[in-house]
Amino acid sequence: MTGTDWAGPALASLMERVAVTDAEVGDRFPLYADPDDGRWTTTGRGAWAGGFWAGLLWLRARYTGAPADRVTAARCTARLARWVDADTATRGLILWYGTALAADDDAAAALRRAAAEACLSAHDRTLGLVPWGAAFGGPRLLARVDAVPGMLPLLAGAGPGGAAAAAAHLHRHLDLCLGEDLPRGPWPAPAWQFAGQRWQPLADPLPGWSRGRAWLLLAVADALLDPRLAQDRPDRLAQDRPDRLAEAAERLLAHGGFLTGPLVPPAEAERPDGPLDTSAAAITAVALLKLAEVPGPRAEHCSSRAVAILSRLAERHLHAGAAPGAPAGRLVDGCYDAGKGLAVRHELVWGTFFLTLALAALAGAVDITGV
Repeated sequence: MTGTDWAGPALASLMERVAVTDAEVGDRFPLYADPDDGRWTTTGRGAWAGGFWAGLLWLRARYTGAPADRVTAARCTARLARWVDADTATRGLILWYGTALAADDDAAAALRRAAAEACLSAHDRTLGLVPWGAAFGGPRLLARVDAVPGMLPLLAGAGPGGAAAAAAHLHRHLDLCLGEDLPRGPWPAPAWQFAGQRWQPLADPLPGWSRGRAWLLLAVADALLDPRLAQDRPDRLAQDRPDRLAEAAERLLAHGGFLTGPLVPPAEAERPDGPLDTSAAAITAVALLKLAEVPGPRAEHCSSRAVAILSRLAERHLHAGAAPGAPAGRLVDGCYDAGKGLAVRHELVWGTFFLTLALAALAGAVDITGV
């Protein structure tokens, strides 16, 4: 196939997989699936990835136009309400991506507003962010790159105060997770703990965590596209570097391997021969499609690189498994946690979501700038 002719069949295959998964998991949430037989490991509450399953169901509802599929998506989204008051910054991932595609659904809009107000209440003005939280155990005063995407548009929905909190949340993470010495120095840690009245880098995840870089690129792309998020931080840095967001995007693109590195990166840059992470590639593709909408000299390169990534994922990593009867339409070779050896070549629900979102955008079924 030439051009983007491959995109339509790939999207159809993913939608078939959503239908199979829906029948398999029932009222539970899929998390990751075996690469050979396609069987899902599920959770009852969805964990931090539950919003991506709801988002996939909304994408299916748009794709099919079937009222029954819309009802299924709405019911799944309603089950995310238990996370509104949870002490976790992953509410951005859960409650933004779980509701953003629910067009004209009043209940989803109300849930999103409630989540925005709850996250604004959790914003720590002294630290300048919504803390990672203790919902999943461990210390709560953390800053992590995966606490940024989703949280920005969610907070911005809470009015001017929410937009200011979102800008502070983004800039605090940029301070910590995008080093000043690139490309000379090593990449900073993607996770930091506030202890002893200062931020200290954590050893896990490693600085070369590919999904961490992809999350950060996605967050910066969202901020560049949303005028509510374009506020500068209220300190001297805002005066000295008024174009900090554009600068952050440029530094990420120039030194993060997004435009010149492998189309599907290793899960950890420190282990180039280790497992790949197709979910990081899918997140990157969505971020690049968003950046292609930002006027500038990199826009065309971002667009063509996104298409190249999506083509590679569709042609080499989207397939049926080795076991007889294994379903097609599965984005395998995703890595949940390389360090722990957990699901290192699996189908991951968030990887499937971002690949499906990107292909739907290519097909003109979704406005990528609004998700």
